[in-house]
Order: sequence, then structure tokens, then C-alpha cells
Amino acid sequence: MLEVKSLSVHFSTADGDVKAVDNVSFSIKPGETLGIVGESGSGKSVTALSIMQLNASPPCNYPSGEILFKGKDLLKAKEKELQKIRGNDIAMIFQDPMTSLNPVFTVGSQIIESIRKHQNVSKKEAKRRAIEMLTDVGIAHPEKRMKEYPHQYSGGMRQRAMIAMALSCNPKLLIADEPTTALDVTIQAQLLELMQNLQEKYGMAIIMITHDLGVVARIADRILVMYGGTIVEKGKTLDIFYEPLMPYSWSLMQSIPNPQPGKREKLVPVPGQPPNLLHLPEGCRFQPRCPFAREECKKINPPLTEKTSGHSASCILTPEEIKDEISKFKRGRGVI
Repeated sequence: MLEVKSLSVHFSTADGDVKAVDNVSFSIKPGETLGIVGESGSGKSVTALSIMQLNASPPCNYPSGEILFKGKDLLKAKEKELQKIRGNDIAMIFQDPMTSLNPVFTVGSQIIESIRKHQNVSKKEAKRRAIEMLTDVGIAHPEKRMKEYPHQYSGGMRQRAMIAMALSCNPKLLIADEPTTALDVTIQAQLLELMQNLQEKYGMAIIMITHDLGVVARIADRILVMYGGTIVEKGKTLDIFYEPLMPYSWSLMQSIPNPQPGKREKLVPVPGQPPNLLHLPEGCRFQPRCPFAREECKKINPPLTEKTSGHSASCILTPEEIKDEISKFKRGRGVI
């Protein structure tokens, strides 16, 4: 359905070009859920906004790459073509629903506008569809809630309203940019279950962008790990979690609390800071922070290569060497 090929996204500044995304390639099939994870500033949201062609230009420019949606390159599409695709074929749930919803219009009117923009239906039919969508996302008394403004909704309800708006035209691809940020864990679980149910109902593909590994562990079929504007590991969800082949992926998981009884281990934060995208380090981008870095890591920036079947990583270490280094690290901390 969607294929991103060698995409690079730069932002022009007075100090030079910021390489926000550098040579990123991936694809997604109909009905599949793809998780994109990484620290803030790793290029996740810029990649998503590039698919929707919502990055401001200037200062944004695309020195290379293709974004093929059903065979059409969105980077070369005209604005009128993009307007037909946005919200209709590809929809997006933005990170902050309070700033994404217009505060001076009712929630219902905004959903109705989205439907009538893309579907050739009457206002009455659009209203019926909007009520149906609010019901699908679990908002009680939808006829009444249609007439209310965003500030009258709770955080979880605003996010549900955003999902209702995104799904109102039955998109083939839904991009969710950290949809559970700032929500408590109970509401997070409800929203994830809701998205899974709606995916089954409408048969759409989902790109889930988050820094919460627990979220992608629950719903993603495959995972892309991004660091410094590029993909450093990709593979099936279970492979990434149980057999990480990139020290950065493993480091991210070490900083997550273990909820299992009796597993009271100290968290191991990823040391240092993400790289400056104006002045990237020599060699591997993660080597200044990597617990397993070797001298050659300062000289070689390894490409993303397939290490095992369907599992790729950009690291000079072999899978066996990664496992050995992890075992040494755990023994050093007294963990078996």
C-alpha cells in the first residue's frame, strides 16, 4: 500500500541543513500495523508528516527519495491531488488533540466538514455518519456531544474525537503520531483496544509512532527503530523485543521498568544526549552513547543490513557478539 524509498528530509537553517530524516526506506501492507519508535528528535514525526506532505516548505526540502502510495509518488503530487488523499485515503491522528481540534467550532461540525470535504454526501448523511463514528469510538450520548466544543471534552474524549474524525472517510492508511501521549494508562489501554477493533472493522493499515515500547509491543506486527534521523533496526515485533541486534534498541528496553514481581532491578538509562543533526558524529551515530562501542565504531557508519531472516540492523557486531555483550553486561550487574 505504501512504500517509502530512500527518503531524506532536510530543514534549511542559518547554521546549515538539519538532516531530520536521512535515507529512510520501509513499506506497509494493507491491514498491517507498523510501529516506529525512538527518542524525541529521532525523525519519527517528520517522517509521518512527510507522508502527508504537511512539513512547511520552506524550510523543508526533500533532496532524495520517493513516497509511493498505491504506486503514486506523493512527493511529486500537486496540492489538489494531495487534498483528495489527505483525510480520505490517508488519515492522521496528531499528538495533541487540543491543538488539532478547532476550539471555536463544535466537534460534530468538524467531523461533518471532514466527511463532506471528501465524500459526495448530503449534510444529513454526513451528520448520521459523524454520530455513527462517535458511537464507534465509545463516546456516550453522541447526538448531544456533537454539539459540544473541544474544551468540554476530557483529554481521552478529545483523542477519541480525533480518531472518529480520522476514520470518518474509511481511510486505507491511518498514521497515529503518539496518540496515547499525556493520557493515563487506563485510557491508553482503551484507545489501543479501540484502534485494534476499528482496524479489524475497516481493514486499514496503521503506522503507530511512539516512544512508548509498551504500546508497540501490544499492537505492532513489525517495528522500525529510528535514531539520529535514520532507521537503525527493523524486524518483527517479537524479534526486536527478544533478540535485539542493535545496541540502541536494547538500551531503550533497559530503561523500561519491569512490572514482574521479584524483578526489582535498577533502570539503566541511555547515557548522553541524542546527536546534533547539524553535526552528526563520525562513524556510527550511536557510538558516543553505546555500551558496546569498539574503536572501529568511530570510523565506520554501518548500513542497515539483514542480520537474520527478516531482521535488519545497522551495527558492525554480529548477532552472536551482541548476545555475548548483553550477557557480559548482565553478569556485571549481577543479573542472570
